[in-house]
Amino acid sequence: MKKEYTDILDTKVAYVKEGMGDPVVILHGWGASIETVVPIVNILKNDFQVYAYDAPGFGDSDDPADVLSTYDYCEYLKIFLEKMGLDSAVFIGHSFGGKTLSIFAAKYPEKVKKLILIDASGVRPKRELHYYLQVYSFKFLKFLYLTFNFSKDKNKRLESFYKKFGSEDYKQAQGIMRKTFVKVVNEDTDLHFKDIKAPTLLVWGEKDEDTPLYMAKIFEQNIQDSGLVVLEGAGHYSYLDDYYTFQAVLKSFLS
Repeated sequence: MKKEYTDILDTKVAYVKEGMGDPVVILHGWGASIETVVPIVNILKNDFQVYAYDAPGFGDSDDPADVLSTYDYCEYLKIFLEKMGLDSAVFIGHSFGGKTLSIFAAKYPEKVKKLILIDASGVRPKRELHYYLQVYSFKFLKFLYLTFNFSKDKNKRLESFYKKFGSEDYKQAQGIMRKTFVKVVNEDTDLHFKDIKAPTLLVWGEKDEDTPLYMAKIFEQNIQDSGLVVLEGAGHYSYLDDYYTFQAVLKSFLS
C-alpha cells in the first residue's frame, strides 16, 4: 500500500487511496497512523474507494507548525476532502479520529453520508475520588521534583519529570505534539452529538479501558439516528480484537 503526499495548511500529509466506488474516509486514533486502519481498508477496498491519511504529527505526515486543537484537525479533514475532490463520503473514525468526526459531522452534515465511530473519545470521563487523589499527588510530586532537583535548569527538570511520571501518550509525544496532546485531551465534543444528522454506527469494545462503554451510551443517547454494537471481550482496538464480527457489522451497515 503505497503512500502519496499532499500539502494541507503548509503541512505535508501522507495518505493512501485504494479501490473503486463510492468514497469512504478513515481516520486513525491518537498516536497511530494509516497502518493501524489498514485492516478496515482491506475490508472495504473491493467495494469502495477508500482514503486514509496520517493526521498531522503522526505517521509519515509532518508535525504542524502550531499547537492544534481537535477543531483544527477537523479543518485539516475538510481541506483533505477538497484536495481529493470529494463533496461527501462515508466516514469511519477510531478513538481520536472518532472525536474529530463528531465535530466534523455536526459542522458539515451535508458532507457525511454515513458515520462509523469506533471506541471514540470526546466524552468527559467520570472522575472518582481516587482520580483527584492521583492528580494532587502528581502535582505535589512535581513540586518536590522541581524544588529539590538541582542538577538541571527548570525546562530540563520538567522534561525529566514527565518522562518518568507522565502518561504513556504524553511520554511518546515530542515538541509541538506534546502541547497538542495536552490541548486535545482536555476538549470534550459531546455538545456536538445532538447536531449529527447522518446515520451513525457505534462500535465499542466491551472491555475498552481507554474510552469505556458508558461513553458509547452517551454517544447513542445524544446522536439521533444511531445504534450501538458492543463487541464482547474486545478492548480499545475492538475492530482488531473481534475482526470478523466487526467486518460483518460494517458490511451490513454499509450495504
